[in-house]
Amino acid sequence: MAGQRYLIKKYANRKLYDTQTSRYITLEGISRLVQQGHDIQVIERDTGRDITSLVLSQIVTSEQKREPAEHAGERLQERGQALLDYLRRTLSGPAALVTSTVERGRLDLEELVDLAVDRALNRLSIPTRRDVDALNARIDDLERRVSRIREQVPRGRRAPKTSES
Repeated sequence: MAGQRYLIKKYANRKLYDTQTSRYITLEGISRLVQQGHDIQVIERDTGRDITSLVLSQIVTSEQKREPAEHAGERLQERGQALLDYLRRTLSGPAALVTSTVERGRLDLEELVDLAVDRALNRLSIPTRRDVDALNARIDDLERRVSRIREQVPRGRRAPKTSES
């Protein structure tokens, strides 16, 4: 359940600004967004550096400190699960991008190798697999034509069969 994507900017004065709502937001507010299933990204306003993981770890640490000891374990587990779910969602996108880029590179490399082999075979006057397949297709076509012509010639007028046919 991926909700809206929130872009949070951290200013030099350490304030966090939610660009979606055009308001300042606290670590607690970001925690609620993550628990509700929203995707967030936190960047430093001045440098553009992604500091999402740093802010999320601050949230976990601050919430752990606030919890009474008897409820700390279960609340931490809930929030940890929400954080883990968020990380899985955000990391699956880049992983898919890397996979598709690698696949595209592999296909490009295969194409280059095929072209290089074709050129080398052509220079050596060695027919490629495509050339052989094309010749076989032409032979098959010629055999079909000869068979049709033979069927059209009356029986008495057929030329004698040669030892090759």
